[in-house]
Amino acid sequence: MSGEPWTDEENDLIVADYFAMLAEDVDGQPYNKAAHNRRLQEIIPRGRSSIEFKHQNISAVLKGLGEAWIPGYKPAFNFQMSLVDAVARWLAFNPGWTMRIPGGGAAREMQEAGRLWVGPPPTLSNQPPPDELEQMLAVARKFDVAGRDERNRALGKAGEERTIEHERATLRDAGRDDLARKVRWVSEEDGDGAGYDIESFTPEGRARLIEVKATNGWERTPFHITRNELAVADARRSEWCLLRLWDFSRQPRAFELRPPLDAHVSLTATSFQASFH
Repeated sequence: MSGEPWTDEENDLIVADYFAMLAEDVDGQPYNKAAHNRRLQEIIPRGRSSIEFKHQNISAVLKGLGEAWIPGYKPAFNFQMSLVDAVARWLAFNPGWTMRIPGGGAAREMQEAGRLWVGPPPTLSNQPPPDELEQMLAVARKFDVAGRDERNRALGKAGEERTIEHERATLRDAGRDDLARKVRWVSEEDGDGAGYDIESFTPEGRARLIEVKATNGWERTPFHITRNELAVADARRSEWCLLRLWDFSRQPRAFELRPPLDAHVSLTATSFQASFH
């Protein structure tokens, strides 16, 4: 049966098994991949290598969905959409997974309350776009990954809180405790609408207006940005920046995007205001 397409039932079984391992992996708990494989062979008429490769396919699907995956299963692409549907079914039946309060690596980072690793944005990393980028973006668009992250209030709040700690630690390391004490969580203190989440400073005292976008996915996971945020970015180009946090549930890393944003990303209108004639 190894040469035949996987059935929905088989996909559902292996997806559930994968998430059981992933939950333990994210929490830093030990698990045995070989034992999982053997148990699957008992309920799915597939060989060890076929199951192993399907686990790699699931990693690729999760990458497209902007989710964490098991590092030991390197993403293998050109997967069938039936597998994407199986992962989507599991997530639909387990909504707490995508809407969970970030933990694991993020919690450990918060305890340290130090600086984030901030690297270059993907567009400036001197690395060509991955071959599978279009497939990943197609999956992300179909399942509205950007909208899901935007609606995840726990993720957004944790990302902003982590950014505040990073900004304060950066200023303290530069000997500017006075400025570190002045860093403000604008979206929490004043509410949304300012066009940025955090008001910080450079070590020289210049204003830094930071809009935070967090995801548990990889660095190229799409994100939402509002018309107001774009307007403030354009009006205050020298001060405004977007801090993109990624891989947040494991080991939060970041990069900055500065205006004009369309030099780095493609901006697509996803909704329209309807007014009566």
